[in-house]
Amino acid sequence: MIKGRCELNMDIVIRNEIKSDIKAISEITKAAFDTLPISNHTEQFIIDALRDANVLAVSLVAVAGEKVVGHIAFSPVTISDGSPGWYGLGPISVLPELHKQGIGKSLMREGLSSLKSLGAKGCILVGDPGYYGRFGFRSPPDLVIEGVPQEYVLALPFVESKSHGTVVFHEAFTATG
Repeated sequence: MIKGRCELNMDIVIRNEIKSDIKAISEITKAAFDTLPISNHTEQFIIDALRDANVLAVSLVAVAGEKVVGHIAFSPVTISDGSPGWYGLGPISVLPELHKQGIGKSLMREGLSSLKSLGAKGCILVGDPGYYGRFGFRSPPDLVIEGVPQEYVLALPFVESKSHGTVVFHEAFTATG
């Protein structure tokens, strides 16, 4: 658990999710993706399916006072070359009214730190290179995700990596309800 202060001067605590957070996580995730045209609006179902499959390797919440205001999830991915120890990020959500306050940044930093402490070799995601680049994510020429334009496939190796091939996220990422 880490404590910090977001840019709105609220005290924020980042901690592992607990059972009583599940409903809030679903609501925050739904709200965060509701107006995004690139979303299929299934992100809250993906988190539930990852949890049900017991593959949420890291699931952190951001709490302001007594209220959960953000969430980040990481789960194992497979790479066609057999490289072990890689994780996918997603989804990450912050209540829309609290965007651009540093909450997502705090969730990212703590989440990546948690992955490293698990011995992860790296993290991969599909997302905006402008946002995730600030955390060191880059588009790797040797890692691809079928159907995703390469510039949105972003990876952050934690150790020197020769991993290459097709990355597949857990089947929970196909959840629709």
